[in-house]
Amino acid sequence: MPDGIPAGSSLASKFDASEPAGVTTEQIEAFTKPAGAPPASSTEPGSASPARSAKSWLRSHPITSAALAILLCVSAIAGTLWWLNARHFETTDDAFIDARQFSISAKVSGYIESVAVTDNERVAAGALLLQIDKRDYAVAVAQAEAQVAQAEASVTNNSALIAVQKAQVAQFKDQLASAGASLRYAQQQNDRYQALLRTGTATVQSAQQFQSQFEQAVAAERNAADAVDAAGKQVVALEAQETSARANLRAAQTQLDQAKLNLSYTTVTAGQGGHVAHLSAAKGAYVQAGQSLMMFVPDDVWVTANFKETQIADMRPGQPVDIDVDAYPGRAFRGHVDSIQSGSGTAFSLLPPENATGNYVKVVQRVPVKIVFDHIPQDVVLGPGMSVVPSVKVR
Repeated sequence: MPDGIPAGSSLASKFDASEPAGVTTEQIEAFTKPAGAPPASSTEPGSASPARSAKSWLRSHPITSAALAILLCVSAIAGTLWWLNARHFETTDDAFIDARQFSISAKVSGYIESVAVTDNERVAAGALLLQIDKRDYAVAVAQAEAQVAQAEASVTNNSALIAVQKAQVAQFKDQLASAGASLRYAQQQNDRYQALLRTGTATVQSAQQFQSQFEQAVAAERNAADAVDAAGKQVVALEAQETSARANLRAAQTQLDQAKLNLSYTTVTAGQGGHVAHLSAAKGAYVQAGQSLMMFVPDDVWVTANFKETQIADMRPGQPVDIDVDAYPGRAFRGHVDSIQSGSGTAFSLLPPENATGNYVKVVQRVPVKIVFDHIPQDVVLGPGMSVVPSVKVR
């Protein structure tokens, strides 16, 4: 029985009866302690603290403790490795696939005879896209060829006339030479008989006859010279006609070339490999020159990534890039930095900001960076506007 309980009391008798049942001294003290008294663990020196309780729990669960320690170590190592790796990359989700897509238009008007492609079809360079009715343009080519033949005949005719006229000039020159010789002989005869007439050894009739022959020779020589001159001028006129005929021939040849070009324009082909998009051409439809028939997306595509200006300090052309395409999750695409635009994107917008007026709030600008794919798999389709997330290794 504990101390402090009077012997012979009812409480003492209870304790005496209960002690053989295994009641401890601590239970008796707790039973006899007044209500509201602080617990013995809080007042006694050397009582167990929460830290000691945690330690005792860890000692009592060694497997769980070891697992927690391993998990903490792995997390620390993984976090360190992630930080060491991530600091070498610059990434952005403000990026998309870009290309120089363009509209394919008709160069000549006419009815569409056939359409050789369909929507989103992949075509090679030089492949037929559509055919416009060529009959009108074939007729124009035939007419131009006839005009060329006519112009060639005119040139040939003028060349022949020039040759004939030059022959006449040569003939007239021979006649002029003959007339000159006759003139010299007539002049000699006239001088001789005039001298004989003065000495009285020749008659007046003979002297007059040779004087008349001399004057006729002078006129003949003059006529021959005039004929040579006229024939030479005719040659000049024919040569001018030949020049005009050759100019007409060149004009006719130009018209023929244009007619052949228009005929070739009726066959619309792909200038490079790519995909057909937004096809609006249909068989039997009438198209005007310059009318859009379809959009064409070339095979040459790249990524335009709008990095913050604070991200491009260490970025250089040629650095490797990992590209995640939203349309193909889990697929790995590789590329490299091709170039960095000399200026922010807003500087080249339709309405660039004017920071010299009004209140100014500094905003981090974005700079477009061109990223080129190293290789595009054949089983994927990449087109303008598709979202990507590039990661550039800058260190």
